Amino acid sequence: MPRSTGRFVPGALGGSRYRAFIPDALPPDPPLDLMSTDLIVRKERADQALGRLDGITLLLPDPTLFLYQYVRREALLSSQIEGTQSSLSDLLLYEIDEAPGVPIDDVEEVSNYVAALRHGLRRLREDGFPISLRLLREIHERLLRGGRGENKRPGEFRREQVWIGGATPALANFVPPPPDALDECLAAFERFLHAGTDIASPLIKAGLAHVQFETIHPFSDGNGRLGRLLIAILLCADGVLQEPSLYLSLYFKRHRAEYYERLNAVRTDGDWEGWLAFFLAGIAETATQAVETARRLVALLEADRKRIALLGRRAGSASAVFDVLTRQVLSTVPQLEKSLHLSTPAIRDAIASLADLGIVNELTGQRRNRVFAYQAYLEILNEGTTPL
Repeated sequence: MPRSTGRFVPGALGGSRYRAFIPDALPPDPPLDLMSTDLIVRKERADQALGRLDGITLLLPDPTLFLYQYVRREALLSSQIEGTQSSLSDLLLYEIDEAPGVPIDDVEEVSNYVAALRHGLRRLREDGFPISLRLLREIHERLLRGGRGENKRPGEFRREQVWIGGATPALANFVPPPPDALDECLAAFERFLHAGTDIASPLIKAGLAHVQFETIHPFSDGNGRLGRLLIAILLCADGVLQEPSLYLSLYFKRHRAEYYERLNAVRTDGDWEGWLAFFLAGIAETATQAVETARRLVALLEADRKRIALLGRRAGSASAVFDVLTRQVLSTVPQLEKSLHLSTPAIRDAIASLADLGIVNELTGQRRNRVFAYQAYLEILNEGTTPL
């Protein structure tokens, strides 16, 4: 059913006229039609997939191992949508201070994403902080800290007109609210976030909040990345997930054209139901993929540990090095020395044993400053992360 979701207001920049969009407050009015058979089925599938994901995350031998790597994969994908060209290996090399030739600004953006998520969850869980504009500003400040983002006023709402696509606002695909309308839009948005699940179920609330945030576009830069982070943070805050194990960036990357079409259809036609059908399908698909990834990683770890156990007297040191590589998929001998009570020759012998088994692969081809990878683990995490 067509509905109004906001109003257009005129603007001008450099002699060029345009129309900026000011969204109505959430929840939508008239109310959403959530009782259609299609949406009911999609929501049930999404709920079931999230339940399986939360369950397997808790049953993993080391949930922090899975989350450590999976969050970095998401950070990479989310940043790629914004145009960065880093790979997962680039990020992991950067984190162990072994990143020669890597575009440093790109890698800093991805690393900042990880730090921003950790900060947001810490504030929610340890400090009892509510989802609020203040928290969004804090997360944004960490997201844009250093690199290309430092001149975009990290942690501050924008004071200028921005637009999406096109050389000017008149040619843009979408023009968010003008700066003088931001206070009103953001105050209403915060009230919706504070309403908890009284207005909508957690999944529906997260879907609505993502569109509203992207429509308001409150910062000069980083809105896409923060809007995608907001989904995971809301699901954790509302108790749907115990850990931040669901991320939609790969789904949005694969369906990029439809993603933007659905956002615009909400703004122009009030088609919230079409957006929610797309969003819930993404939740179900992404959660199912995450469960499968977790199962494959667990199976890989178990199989490789059994192979290492057959090494006889070499198994002890090889197992110790292997355990470090499961937490830090790329590493160097000096890095391993910091984590293990083993001599340098013992570590080198252990790496050689793992290489003979095909578990470890050397990446640089150099005789010095060599970097070793748990290759099969890295390949699973790398699926779908080829830069756009």
